[in-house]
Amino acid sequence: MDWIAAAQQGNPRAVARLITQVENRAADARTIVAALYAATGRAHVVGITGPPGSGKSSLVNELAKAFRQRGRRVGIIAVDPSSPFSGGALLGDRVRMRDLAGDEGIFVRSMASRGSLGGLARGVAAAVKVLDAAGYDPILIETVGAGQAEVDIAGAAHTVVVLEAPNTGDDVQSIKAGILEIADVLVVNKSDQPGAGRTVKSLEMMLHMGLGAATTDLHIADNGHHDYGVPPPVGAGLRAAPTPTAPLAPWPVPVLQTVATTGQGVAALADAIERHGQHLRAGGEWAAREWARSRDELEHLLRDRFIDRLAAVVPAAARADLIAAVAERRLDPYTAADRLFADAVTLLGGQSTS
Repeated sequence: MDWIAAAQQGNPRAVARLITQVENRAADARTIVAALYAATGRAHVVGITGPPGSGKSSLVNELAKAFRQRGRRVGIIAVDPSSPFSGGALLGDRVRMRDLAGDEGIFVRSMASRGSLGGLARGVAAAVKVLDAAGYDPILIETVGAGQAEVDIAGAAHTVVVLEAPNTGDDVQSIKAGILEIADVLVVNKSDQPGAGRTVKSLEMMLHMGLGAATTDLHIADNGHHDYGVPPPVGAGLRAAPTPTAPLAPWPVPVLQTVATTGQGVAALADAIERHGQHLRAGGEWAAREWARSRDELEHLLRDRFIDRLAAVVPAAARADLIAAVAERRLDPYTAADRLFADAVTLLGGQSTS
């Protein structure tokens, strides 16, 4: 079977096969993405993040149903944390979303984070492209809920939905985690519990406090979120990020209430996500975010490729010696990194990097 052609026709088996390949082997990811890339760029990618226990999986489950009722084909990538000891992952979202089984208009894929920081697995970007080419829109990415590193989702999604839950402790935890800066939609889930109203008011107050600073110096932030106008600095030979074609008022981040177990408020959340997508397209910020996403993806691919090549060409014993020297305080980590980098560049100089 031609898996590429079958996936573009929406065949779920072909989509599953290609995602497995891009997740497991970088060489396969390169070939598959190259073949599919011209057919991508149509899907609205929605990142859903928040602390553990906020009900992300349950809400994604209900949100997928809401979009299906609107005639949309929904792709879901649920990233579960890997054990730092065994390297395995529970992939429990397959259990939580079991009532989506049998619906050919919904594709659910669980992926292990495999130690990746920021709550995203290494193969997520390629998997998104497979789903995009297969006609799934929107594509929902649920992160692992890793806390302060969750901001990585901002570089992978057009719209970021941040969940909070009542009675989770410190009311200003979101500020400390830097999570408000990436939110396009804030959701207080489990809003039928006591304290939900207080959480909503706290979030609204935080947004109001941040509005003044956001409007005094409008620019496109590194993650492409919230700000407009001046593109971020770029290196030599790179074109600047596209700027919005029309002056837009900043997106008013809504604070919504949901109860995922009953579906309450989920339709309003789906509306807010669609309105945000329309807002991005109306003023040209969609293109600016695509530029930022592409930049981030290139940087990650270059970093991953260099690390992989370094591990291949620099002997493990040499790396172990440097690690030991750092651990024993005979060498500082910066000097050790310089030596590794120099060795890798020297060894790679005479080799093909393909």
